[in-house]
Order: sequence, then structure tokens, then C-alpha cells
Amino acid sequence: MTDLQIDADLLQRYDRPGPRYTSYPTAVEFNEEFTASHYSSRLEKLGIEQCISLYIHLPFCEHRCSFCGCNVVVTPQREVAARYLQYLEREMALVGERLQGKPSVIQYHWGGGTPTYFTPGQLRVLHETVQRYFTILPDAERAVEIDPRATSNEHIDLLAELGFNRLSLGVQDFTPAVQEAIDRNQDEASTRALYEYCREKGFASINFDLIYGLPEQTPESFERNLATVLLMRPDRIALYSYAYVPWVKGHQKKIDESSLPTAEVKFELFARAARAFRTSGYAQIGMDHFALPDDELGQALDHRRLHRNFMGYTAHRTPNMIGLGISAIGEVYGAYIQNVKKLSTYYRALDAGVLPVEKGYVLSRDDRIRRHVITALMCNGYLRPGEVARSFNIRFSEYFARELAELEQGAVMDELLEIEPDTLVASPVGRIFIRNICMVFDRYLRKKKQQGLVFSRTL
Repeated sequence: MTDLQIDADLLQRYDRPGPRYTSYPTAVEFNEEFTASHYSSRLEKLGIEQCISLYIHLPFCEHRCSFCGCNVVVTPQREVAARYLQYLEREMALVGERLQGKPSVIQYHWGGGTPTYFTPGQLRVLHETVQRYFTILPDAERAVEIDPRATSNEHIDLLAELGFNRLSLGVQDFTPAVQEAIDRNQDEASTRALYEYCREKGFASINFDLIYGLPEQTPESFERNLATVLLMRPDRIALYSYAYVPWVKGHQKKIDESSLPTAEVKFELFARAARAFRTSGYAQIGMDHFALPDDELGQALDHRRLHRNFMGYTAHRTPNMIGLGISAIGEVYGAYIQNVKKLSTYYRALDAGVLPVEKGYVLSRDDRIRRHVITALMCNGYLRPGEVARSFNIRFSEYFARELAELEQGAVMDELLEIEPDTLVASPVGRIFIRNICMVFDRYLRKKKQQGLVFSRTL
């Protein structure tokens, strides 16, 4: 990746609301016509010979950071969290009743919230419960999200004992002024100490989550933050664009919009980060991840095995994914499923012996074709139309005639994309705005007149 530059006019045109494409169609297309019975019938088809991904949402936090866009439950009452684990077991039992045995899990992920809000003893019980209903393969990716402020060495000892091999540490930004602006007090020394202890325990991959575009960030302060991170040298770095969506997450209204970096400054933050990571030996993965060459993601990129699902970029491509807990999303036999988002509704459904499904979506053939295209672009920054044509028995140039014409008049002219005889390739700047390129293939967006009320901006 060369040094990134962009003029103000182009930045203004492309920095607009758009999906992040952890799925296609996106979650805004899910509907309540898809019910628990539809989900149940799909689970019954899932055989033990099939590898799946398994995601468990652990939503509890002691404190809500004002920037947060996750579905969390903030409470100091630990008994509330203990009750949640009991209901997670009920959900697993209902899912297990419909499965043909114990499916093999190749990707196993605890997300939140703050999974380490729970005690090591509670997490041990949770893991043992999971093993009653699922077979976690010896070579599975076992990942957990970590808030260094709420994680003890005892937590790390347990996770190592249970075979977890990938940790993702929430860092965001070490700058005190930024932390104050986002209600997150996290000193560098304690984060470094926890990171070093994780290294001592031998975890295969450690990721740092960073966010650019936060209030009070400047290019100079962010560069100092990057230097601190690179001294620790995590295996992966997720560099997320801050999604300021106060119309969706009301608590974000606590952030003064005037304190947010301008689009020009935000681009500069990303450009400096990309340059620093490249110089330090990291490869760019997809639109916003960076990994060392020997990391699993780096290897997957080199061998064209990179995939993207609701858990982000992964080296494990599985056609089916089960999500457990409030707001969790899964995919089983060509349908997306999302659980209810509120604890009370979740408990009420499980008390009635009903899978806690809020909505879902059954993919059409056109959805699958477009998902293939969008996923390839999001993962690799390029697409081979011939492969798409052979996979789906279509004439690519005819099927996507409208989209190709739009790209020629937009992204190609703006030097974000090159269209060659059998390849669409994003430029280095185009990689940053890959969401915009993917949006051209999204037929649902053509129907959306108020994208700004749904999605965050693409930069």
C-alpha cells in the first residue's frame, strides 16, 4: 500500500452512509415473517458431520462507554448476569433438541459486552455447558473479546486452560483526552501488563481493537497512540471507523458532535495508521484489519481463504453459524436468524419453551450471487467475474450490466477501482472505500431513501 492521498471533493462524495457488510442482505432487511418455527426446521437439518461456527453473546458491562454501538446490559448487580447464564443453557437445550447430535464447531467465539464481566468459575460452567451440546474441534478457532479493565490474570489462566487461542483486547485509544471524551478510563500500564501476561500464557493470536474518528483525536495524538501499540506488537490490529449513530444508540448523544474529527482529519488518521502498520510489517486484511504475515488471517489472505461473517474476518468458512444469547445472529441453511434484543423478551420466550427468535431472512438466488460478489470485494479488494459466472451459471457482464456501468462512471473514473478483462481490483484508496464499491451491487440500497437514518458513514 502506497501513501494514501485523496482530494476534498472526492472525500465529500464518498464519505456517506453505508453498510459494513458483515452480511448481505444486511440486518435491516431481516423481517418478523421469519419465526422460531422456521429456524427450528432448519436446525433439524443440521447434521453432526457439518462444521459450524458458534457465537455466544455475553452482553453485560459494569459501565457504558459513550462511543459504544454494541447491544449491552449495564448493571452492577451480578445476580442479573448469573440468571442470564441459566437462560443461555435453556436456549442451548432447545437448540440441541432440534439438532442431529452434536455439531462440530470450527469457530467458537464469546463476544459482548464484556465476557470477563463473569467470574472465572461462571465462565468455566458456561464452557462445560457448551460442550454438552456441541463438539468443539481440537483445531477450532476459540476467540474471546477482552476488556483489560475487567480482566484478571485468573480470567486469562482459565481461558488458556479451556483452550482459547485468540484474544481480542479492547484498546480504542490510550490518549487521556480521548478516553475522557468517551467515558473510558483505561491506563496504558495495566493494559500492557495484561497483554504481557497473555503472551506468557502462549495464546496463538492477540488482537488489539483501535478506533479512529473518536472525539478529541488528532493526527499527532493518534500517531503517538499507534507507536505505543506497535511497541507491544499484537498479531492483529482491527482499525475500526467510529460509527456515530446517535439516532440508533441514544447514549452517543453524550458525545459533542463538534468534538469529532472532520472527514479530512479522519482520513488522515487512517492513512497514518496504515503507513505505520505497513512499515512495521503488517499486511492489510480486508478494509480495516492488519495482521502479521505468520498470523492465520495473513495466511488466509495469501491463500485466498479469507472470509467474512457476523464475527468479522476469519480464516474459517462455514455455511452455518449458530448465535446464542440476546441479539445474536446466526445463519442456517440459507437463512439469517436474529434473537430478540431485550433480556425480558429473551427470558419470556425461553420460559415458554420457544426459541427466542425476533426476525430473520431467507436468501434468494439473487441474494446469494450478490453476497458472493460483496464478500469477495470486502475480503480481497478484488473480484474475478469469471469465477462468479461459473459458480452461478450467469453471464456476469449481463447480470451486472447496470452495476458495471455505474462503476465505470464513478469508482473507475475516480481511480478507486480498475476493471480489467476478468478482474475488478480496488486501488489502495478504493480499499478504504470498499463499502462504497460494494454498495453499487446492493439492490436493497436502491430502495432506501433515508440511508443516513440506518447506517454509519463509510469513512
